[in-house]
Amino acid sequence: MFFKAIRLSVAAVVLGVSSIGASAQGFTPENPECIAPANPGGGWDFTCRQVGKSLQDLGLLKQTMQVVNLAGGGGGVAFAEVVNKRNDDNNLIVAASSATATRLAQGAYPGNNMNQVRWVASIGADYGVIAVAADSKIKTLPELLDMIKKDPSSISVAGGSAVGGWDHLKVLIAANAYGIKDVRKIKYIAFDGGGEAVTQLLAGSVQAFSGDLSEAKGFVDSGDIRVLAVLAPERLTGAFAKFPTAKEQGVDAIGANWRGFYAPGGMSDAAYDAWVSKITDLYNSPEWKKTMEANGLAPLDLQGKAFEEFVAKSVNQIQDISKQIGIIK
Repeated sequence: MFFKAIRLSVAAVVLGVSSIGASAQGFTPENPECIAPANPGGGWDFTCRQVGKSLQDLGLLKQTMQVVNLAGGGGGVAFAEVVNKRNDDNNLIVAASSATATRLAQGAYPGNNMNQVRWVASIGADYGVIAVAADSKIKTLPELLDMIKKDPSSISVAGGSAVGGWDHLKVLIAANAYGIKDVRKIKYIAFDGGGEAVTQLLAGSVQAFSGDLSEAKGFVDSGDIRVLAVLAPERLTGAFAKFPTAKEQGVDAIGANWRGFYAPGGMSDAAYDAWVSKITDLYNSPEWKKTMEANGLAPLDLQGKAFEEFVAKSVNQIQDISKQIGIIK
C-alpha cells in the first residue's frame, strides 16, 4: 500500500492533461505579484521568479511581476496572509507545490481548507533529490542510509520544508524503502527554503540535503553539492542524465514534486480566468519547454478545474502516506 500510494501520485503527474485552451479576455493585472512562501533560493522562489520573467518576456504580462518572499510555517504564513488579508486581490498569485499539499494534508495551515483559495495551474513536476556537499566522503545513497540505519543520530538531513513537509517525507520514503523500520528517529532539520538548507550543508552543520532538482541545480553547477540520487522512476535526459536514480541503487523510492500556483479565494472570475489563461499560454510556449528541460522539470499540464481536482487527490494521497509512516494518526 505504501509504494502503491507513491506510484499513484507519480501516475497522476505523468498522465496530467490540459483543460483550458483559448486565452481569457477582459482582465489585465495592473500590479502583478507573486508570493514565494519561503526565503530566496528555493523551489517556490524559482517558481515565482522564472514564471514572472517568462510571462513578461512572452508579452503575457506588460509589467514586471513583483516577487515577495514570505517565509514561515512551510507556506502557512503566506496561506494565512492570502486568506485573511488579501482574499479579493486580483493581481496576486502564490507559488505552490507538493509541499503545499503536504501541509494541507497534515492540518498544518490556518483553517486548513484547500477550498479557501483558487487553484490556477501547474507548470511542471520537479523530482526530488538527496544530495551531500561536494567534498563529502559519502558517495552513494545506500551508504548514507546505512549510516542512518547504524546510528540515526550521526546524520542530520536539511530541507526547505517544515518537519513533516515534503522534503522531510522524501527522506522518510527513501529510508522506508531501504528497510529502516523506525523512520521517526531520522534527524531532519527544517529551514525556510532550499537555499538556506544548502547553506547549512556547505557550512557543515548537516550532512545531507533533501530537496528538488530545480533548486539543487545551481549548487550542482557551481560545484558546491553532489547529488546522491534522483527520486525518479528512471534517469532523466539531457544534462541530468549523469545523476543516478535511487531505484538503480536498490532503493525503490520515487518523489515527484508538482509546481504551480494558487490565487486568493475571493478573486473575481474574470481575473481567475485571465491568470489561468496566461499560465496555460506560458506552459504551451516553446520557450517554457526549454526552461523545463534546462531545470529538470517533467511534464504536468493541468489548469483550472483539472488542477484543483489533481491537488485534492494529491492531498488525499499524502494523508495516506503520512499515516503509514506515522507523521499523523
